[in-house]
Amino acid sequence: MTAPPPIYLDYAATTPCDPRVVDAMVPWLSEHFGNPSSRSHAWGWQAQEAVEHARGQVAALIGADPREIVWTSGATESNNLAIVGAARCRAARGRHVVTVATEHQAVLDPVRALGKQGFEATVLPVQGNGLLDLDRLRDALRPDTVLASVMLVNNEIGVVQDVAAIGRLCRERGILLHVDAAQATGKVGIDWAAWPVDLMSLTAHKTYGPKGIGALVVRREPRVPVEPLLHGGGQERGLRPGTLPTHQIVGMGAAFALAGAEMAVERERIRALRDRLLRGLSAIGGLVVNGDLERRVPHNLNVAFAGVDGEALLTGCTGLALSSGSACASGSAAPSHVLRALGCSDELAHASLRITIGRFTTEAEIDAALLLLRAQAARQREPMTHHE
Repeated sequence: MTAPPPIYLDYAATTPCDPRVVDAMVPWLSEHFGNPSSRSHAWGWQAQEAVEHARGQVAALIGADPREIVWTSGATESNNLAIVGAARCRAARGRHVVTVATEHQAVLDPVRALGKQGFEATVLPVQGNGLLDLDRLRDALRPDTVLASVMLVNNEIGVVQDVAAIGRLCRERGILLHVDAAQATGKVGIDWAAWPVDLMSLTAHKTYGPKGIGALVVRREPRVPVEPLLHGGGQERGLRPGTLPTHQIVGMGAAFALAGAEMAVERERIRALRDRLLRGLSAIGGLVVNGDLERRVPHNLNVAFAGVDGEALLTGCTGLALSSGSACASGSAAPSHVLRALGCSDELAHASLRITIGRFTTEAEIDAALLLLRAQAARQREPMTHHE
């Protein structure tokens, strides 16, 4: 008899496709298979109409103009297109970019790649709570700074940066601001129309949509020029060529429409689950929460327990699917760069667990997870108490 699948508490890594999203996608795989770029017949027109409807759904969630949405393969590609594409366009004005130590590798690596093209980067530290000190940002901005990149919701610790205030600092100096919002959609309200943000990366698979599809939002007013990284068929106004995957785009549109409709109710349900989880974890003893607990999405808890190794805890809890403090640089045993940036020791970083909950998490699953974690933590501490 096969063991039941582990309880899924790794929603920040990816989310399951909502069944309603799957239902919306399926007809576009076989029944309506036309290429959206085929302009001479109904198969193409129908696909093009579906693509534009989805573009409107994605734009509606964040308050953007549909014409500002550029389809990509996901947030990693969007980050590369925004950072490299926008910086290259402004190279005549300056060759300095600014980012933050707790960014995803999909931001840090493109910034590093710019270094090989004659750009200089300043990587800002964060405070102990994971939030950026705006005074440090202000001091880092120079006359030759052309771009700053700051994520909205952190993938490891869930803290929410004040991108509106960051955007104002940048806008005053004529510096573009790129925001990686991969972890934010459906979790926090995004006001693209009001925020002084120029470029924003989105993805579907963190918001109950399919993998392999995302978008880059590119401000129209004031217009932001971006140099394409790929060359080909001229799709997406030349910014991102390649045949558009209608079924994935329809899925992203449906997922974002659901996120907009259900976010307010879902947030409160998830907050209640998070509070229940936090109370239960506190009872284990020696609890440390990594990152600010207030300026944070309720979907994320990143914790450590004194005298308990996170990796060993994970190994012992085969019934749970979650991430340890050496997460995200897949397969890496090095401590998380995000936790190190908070000032965590290597020991604390290795001891940390990222528990992320979502749409399909139940109260019963939280209680079952707490039982497993409590038993395993006690088992790990036994030898310690024995030796004392």
